[in-house]
Amino acid sequence: MISQSLNDTITRVGPGTEAGAVLRRYWQPAALSDELAGNRPVVPVRLLGEDLVLFRDEQGALGLIGRHCPHRGVDLCYGRLEDNGLRCPFHGWHFDRTGQCVEQPGEPEGSRMFENIRTTAYPVVEKNGIIFAWMGPGAPPAFAEFDCFRAPDAYVFAFKGLWDCNWLQALEVGIDPAHASFLHRFLEDEDPADSYGKQFRDTAADTEVPMTKLLRDFPRPEIAVEDTDFGMRIIARRDLGDGRTHVRVTNQIFPEAITIPMSREMTITQWHVPIDDETCYWYAMFTSFGAPVDKALMRQQRLKEHRLPDYAPLKNAGNMWGYDPAEQEGLTYTGMGLDINVHDQWAVESMGAIQDRTEEHLGKTDVAIVHYRRKLRAAIAALSASDEAALPMSGGVDPGAIHGPAANDTISTDGDWQKAWTGGDAARRAACTGWDATIE
Repeated sequence: MISQSLNDTITRVGPGTEAGAVLRRYWQPAALSDELAGNRPVVPVRLLGEDLVLFRDEQGALGLIGRHCPHRGVDLCYGRLEDNGLRCPFHGWHFDRTGQCVEQPGEPEGSRMFENIRTTAYPVVEKNGIIFAWMGPGAPPAFAEFDCFRAPDAYVFAFKGLWDCNWLQALEVGIDPAHASFLHRFLEDEDPADSYGKQFRDTAADTEVPMTKLLRDFPRPEIAVEDTDFGMRIIARRDLGDGRTHVRVTNQIFPEAITIPMSREMTITQWHVPIDDETCYWYAMFTSFGAPVDKALMRQQRLKEHRLPDYAPLKNAGNMWGYDPAEQEGLTYTGMGLDINVHDQWAVESMGAIQDRTEEHLGKTDVAIVHYRRKLRAAIAALSASDEAALPMSGGVDPGAIHGPAANDTISTDGDWQKAWTGGDAARRAACTGWDATIE
């Protein structure tokens, strides 16, 4: 249990908040590139409690500026996309990508008032299907050399989904290795041949056991947490009882992302991005170390579960997340279908918009959640002391030391689980032929 004051401190992210100040020191996913694919590439963006509009101008350059015109406050999402900027339909005021007003055609001839009018604007960068925004002070930092950014576009698929809950509980489900044995338990195992693009459907590394069976049969992982220069590494070990140990590695990229293994050839890097205090998007980059990703198939899989244009899931609290008690008796632990995203969605949304952590009781398997909250509080304290150099990744991540973060499912046969997962990751990288995934 924690106090209500501390719960507010670590969950609320709007302008002027302490956790919000931390998140603004990191690149934030703002939209999918797909959202700008139409004839009029203009979309509304709500990010960290701020209302913005994202657009691509006639030259292909991106702009992210305040959504409401600083003249009379109308919605610039309906602006005219022209002259490499957005023109407000109300009085014709024109804004460029930097948020600077460059023309006020209705003002008296010779007026220079526009020179003093500027709206909010943030730098944006497009990376393999996701447009990232820098909302912090000063010049933005370079992107870390993570696999999802280094891999060619053909080897990365990006998507997102809307959750009606606070960003922190969304992140915390991703750093909780114990829940997979229950929340994602399948009472019947699917054919691993039908596993493409689906997590926990592969055959466990170096065994003939489906991952669903392994997680079901060994529900008590031993969990360890290591600090890293990018955040922290979470290692879940399951003793198989025959001298072998299954090792699953999750990497938490501070402040709000995780990298996890999806299959032997693919990892997922997923951000949990606050829209505001009570809603968030998960953004995911699926990175292949084998063949180029089948983007059409993966998009089709996910659009079966989401609606456009807001990427809201079709299963939600309004229809009880698709809950079927008959299914719960014989097919899945939740009774909410075979899509594990829905399982996670139910878990984090059913807690309430902002989880009441004053009533929770953490156990030993929650070690990563405790560790992360301490790390977030330390970052808040560092900013309060004007010590930005103490933030994770403030000095960058050594690309010679980590091209990843690495993520792996593997089997240890000699008790050396550290060698098992690092060796398994190295083997996957060495087998990658479509791009250079090796660690120098």
